[in-house]
Amino acid sequence: MGCSYNEGEHGAFIVQRIPNNLNLTCGGAAMEQNLNLLGAIVAHIIFISSILTFAARIFFKVHPGHWVGIPLLLMAFPLLYLLLRAYEFNRPFLYYLQLGLMLAWIILLYLVDFAFKVDFRRTRWMVITFVIFYFAGIGGMLGVAGLAGRVWMISAIVLFFIAAILAFVQHSVTEI
Repeated sequence: MGCSYNEGEHGAFIVQRIPNNLNLTCGGAAMEQNLNLLGAIVAHIIFISSILTFAARIFFKVHPGHWVGIPLLLMAFPLLYLLLRAYEFNRPFLYYLQLGLMLAWIILLYLVDFAFKVDFRRTRWMVITFVIFYFAGIGGMLGVAGLAGRVWMISAIVLFFIAAILAFVQHSVTEI
């Protein structure tokens, strides 16, 4: 006996019928879909926080990371939650990698910008390493957002490109 779900109000495509041989209960499928939605929301908050940070640096020539970056830092908690719950739903290794890279980058951001206040943005190799790590993290968040459905994936892709463009424009304008 399977569970029947329709397309969610958030644009997520939910399984219409769960086969008898699949080891998920109706609650398990709903929980997995809720976790997928949480992942998409977290990805969008990360993208929007990045966009706001880069835009503030471009237009106001300020370092708003300490106030605009707080929502991004707080995303470490739901990312950790998603990482801990991934095993229950047999997520592939790539999922762990996607969440792990973003979580590691957020921890690095906290350490260099908030905890130790390292002025690494003046050292080219450190900036390049930091930016590569950032793009690996937000690139992985595209995959996490895509699990919630097509609408979430498309909006994540749009926000990813906006953040990417603003990151490079911000660097050329402010040299930060």
